[in-house]
Amino acid sequence: MSCCAPGAETVAELGGAPSREEVLLASRDLGDGIRQTDLSVPGIHCGACIRTVEKGLGKLAGVRQARVNLSTRRVVVKWHADKVPPLVETLAALGYPAHLFDTEADKGDPELSRLIRALAVAGFAAMNIMLLSVSVWSGADAETRQAFHWISAALALPTLLYSGRIFFRSAWGALRHGRTNMDVPISIGICLAFGLSVYDTMHNGEHAYFDAATTLIFFLLIGRTLDHVMREKARAAVHGLIRLTPHGATVLRADGSRDYLPVKEIEPGMLILLAAGDRVPVDAVVAEGISEMDCAIATGESAPQRAVPGSALQAGTLNLSGPLAITATARAEDSFLAEMVRLMEAAEGGRARYRRLADRAARLYSPVVHATAFLTFLGWMAATGDWHRAIGIAIAVLIITCPCALGLAVPIVQVAAARRLFENGIMVKDGSGLERLAEADMVAFDKTGTLTLGRPRLVGQERIDPDALAFAAALAAHSRHPLSRAIAAAGARGQTGPHLSDISEHPGLGLQARAGRDIYRLGRAGWALGGGGDEGGTVLSRNGQLLAAFTFEDTLRPQAGEAVSALRGLGLGAEVLSGDETEAVAATANRIGIEDHASGLLPAQKVARLQALAGEGRKVLMVGDGLNDAPALAAAHVSMAPASAADIGRNAADFVFLHEPLSAVPLAVAVAREAGRLIRQNFGLAIAYNAIALPIAIAGYVTPLVAAIAMSLSSVIVVANALRLRQGRAPKRNRQERPYRPAGAGQAVGLPG
Repeated sequence: MSCCAPGAETVAELGGAPSREEVLLASRDLGDGIRQTDLSVPGIHCGACIRTVEKGLGKLAGVRQARVNLSTRRVVVKWHADKVPPLVETLAALGYPAHLFDTEADKGDPELSRLIRALAVAGFAAMNIMLLSVSVWSGADAETRQAFHWISAALALPTLLYSGRIFFRSAWGALRHGRTNMDVPISIGICLAFGLSVYDTMHNGEHAYFDAATTLIFFLLIGRTLDHVMREKARAAVHGLIRLTPHGATVLRADGSRDYLPVKEIEPGMLILLAAGDRVPVDAVVAEGISEMDCAIATGESAPQRAVPGSALQAGTLNLSGPLAITATARAEDSFLAEMVRLMEAAEGGRARYRRLADRAARLYSPVVHATAFLTFLGWMAATGDWHRAIGIAIAVLIITCPCALGLAVPIVQVAAARRLFENGIMVKDGSGLERLAEADMVAFDKTGTLTLGRPRLVGQERIDPDALAFAAALAAHSRHPLSRAIAAAGARGQTGPHLSDISEHPGLGLQARAGRDIYRLGRAGWALGGGGDEGGTVLSRNGQLLAAFTFEDTLRPQAGEAVSALRGLGLGAEVLSGDETEAVAATANRIGIEDHASGLLPAQKVARLQALAGEGRKVLMVGDGLNDAPALAAAHVSMAPASAADIGRNAADFVFLHEPLSAVPLAVAVAREAGRLIRQNFGLAIAYNAIALPIAIAGYVTPLVAAIAMSLSSVIVVANALRLRQGRAPKRNRQERPYRPAGAGQAVGLPG
């Protein structure tokens, strides 16, 4: 047997063998009837494996070339597109199970899975032990009580070992480095309560406190799980942006051959073939071809941009209409899209300011509780000499002052506020965003897709000849260009279009068709009127003669003006930050009553503007939707996006509103401010509870069981207070509140140099 025989991997372990249809869908067209398929073959270990695989695949009919990369265990196969060769089946027959290669395969969140499993175990044990405890409290006889105690111990032990280890590891890590945290008193209280309960059970004691230990773990795990989910929500934005990057591109070699290379292997100077519908893999310059590009990721503009030889393209932009040959000008790690990822990662680095407020308070809280419990033990030992009673009272002190209510003070209000917002069509993606939203004193809006709906509509159509509009609508119906859709929608109202033939679309210019002996063109004025240029607006021509000119405007988002007024009533100023043209930005800002605006901004410039405002002490709420807004949404103090936003915009935002009206923004601010008030009340309740309960526990009037019940009762009070959250309406403006007015109000805002 060869030393390099495949290991124990099976097809089932690798996720199942792909079918030939899946291989075909996953392959890339290199042109000239050649396709490329990348397969992952984990069983490849040495040179003999390489020879076996390459020789076996090379014998298949239609296979032009097979090459193995030993370091990645990847096999690149080029084959004729006439028929899909049995690649996977052949490799399996050779003893090398294979699956489709994917360098960016998503991985699950193991920490969240562990938390959910621990929560389930603790919940199951706490529920059943509490049922057994009710029977004991109801006056069960000694034998039944003893049996129930042993059953409770059997349920509590695995709960402590499995669910409690989350707190034990945290506590040990803190103590090992000479510090303390909230998990230290929790761990000590749980262990002492369990140990004393086992001792009392072995000695036929009347009381045991297994229910206290398991219930404590269950309540605290709820808060820990909510916190983890909220943190992971914020990280999804970076992963979503990375997924915009193509896995690779087709490169045209100097000898005329074509290769599909991973994007990380593309070097500056390489000639890349970009088909319609593909995203630009790296920053590049157009070498050949004419097309239109969706540049929303860079500028946020909804209108496609024309690409001609010499045009610079940024990574992540989408080729809409025609094939292009482009020359790479930067590596993947130096591209525009990589810069956006770095901006978002840097911005998210400082977002955890409020998430562990209670844990930071434990720096003072935990030592005080430890010292109090220890002194209580020493005092009762000195007074009575009864170690059992002394340690029972000390455990009661630890449990009754357990920071469960303190730990729930923030997340339970966040949950209640999230429910209220969801009822109004607003999703909360980051719980800490509620706290930051309550602090916001200024709002920065993107224009296209945020203040407007990003859907151009035809205006002034009453001045257009109905027959000309019918011709234009019939021709525009054959294109998916946003302006063509607007013309088609305007002309579809009861009009019957003419019969057109020889319809063709010219990328970046417009549409052409024939009706009888006449040639009609709909598109850029310079081209449609026979001048050959691309200047001017959108017109319809017949045989080079003007028939109609079309004017468009973007549709304003419903209640945009009312929302801006409501935000001013809440004391927030407003500003527009857009990548669109100056005239369009100024017109939109004036329509809704915003005086301060900046136009033509790239993503990094929006981030710079937000950083400048933060340097002035402003806490900015960014509201945006485009791909180009993602870094700004991540960099702002807090952020919102509409549901119509790009995936990256929704992932980067702390809040997403599902309905079209912009009134969701002031509503969310009102709810956040009320939630902040309730959080402060909850902290006050938790502190007051400890101030009252601690002296009673020290005096010996509380058993560990009563302490656990009191601790749970404090949590219930905190939860009940959180549920007092009202709908959240914008309050009347305080006369002393004045919205932020920067220097030079009423002018376009400046950018840092």
